[in-house]
Amino acid sequence: MLPSDFLTSLCQKHSTPQSFPPTSAVKLLFSDIMFTLFPEQTQKHCGCLEELQETFNLLEQRLATLLTSMQEHLEEDAKVIAANYIQGLPEIYRILLTDIQAILWGDPAAQSEYEVIRAYPGFYAITFYRLAHALLQFNVPLLPRILTEYAHSKTGIDIHPGAEIDEYFFIDHGTGIVIGETTHIGKHVKIYQGVTLGALSVSKEMASMKRHPTIEDSVVIYSGATILGGETIVGANSIIGGNVWLTKSVPPKTKIYHQEQVKIF
Repeated sequence: MLPSDFLTSLCQKHSTPQSFPPTSAVKLLFSDIMFTLFPEQTQKHCGCLEELQETFNLLEQRLATLLTSMQEHLEEDAKVIAANYIQGLPEIYRILLTDIQAILWGDPAAQSEYEVIRAYPGFYAITFYRLAHALLQFNVPLLPRILTEYAHSKTGIDIHPGAEIDEYFFIDHGTGIVIGETTHIGKHVKIYQGVTLGALSVSKEMASMKRHPTIEDSVVIYSGATILGGETIVGANSIIGGNVWLTKSVPPKTKIYHQEQVKIF
């Protein structure tokens, strides 16, 4: 038998459940939103305009129900947030189409939009990030992080929902990428596997500060590069080579490479 003091402690700690919806319900709803925006994922026909509008109406109702269960944690009425969120989906969709184009332009192996939508983990992670980021704009707690961590578990790509990422974002391969909460990323940025956009310090005192770097437009960051610090800015049109460790700003049109050293014994 387990010790009674352990069972008592466990019971007391969890006797009053938090008023948040189940993680499974959050994943299911936002997966359905993604599948509605990109039916290629499920091979379902999107139907006529009336059917599609009814689908979005139902998604709004489901989101309102989900948010109502955590109303005490919200700054606005749950139904108002749900309505405004669904009204913002066309803009999210427009930006995601630019991300698809960035992948098509940037990856010689990409054959079609259909392939990108159906098979690319980078696009999957970006989609959930953009859905989560939009939810965070309404100051909805916890749920945005659940969404990006769900995508993280599926793809190995860790994007904090608080990061600011502009249009035409391209993640190639993607496994092991980490993008921190206060990262700013401009347009037409390409990032390869194993890249970390992180903080110089994990001190709790820095929680409200900009801790992560700014990546300006048209920057390419190759695999294994680590860029740290809230004051670190990578200037536009720069190239950061593989395995580079960077903690200071670099001007636009800069190329930085890791220098190999070969020693003969």
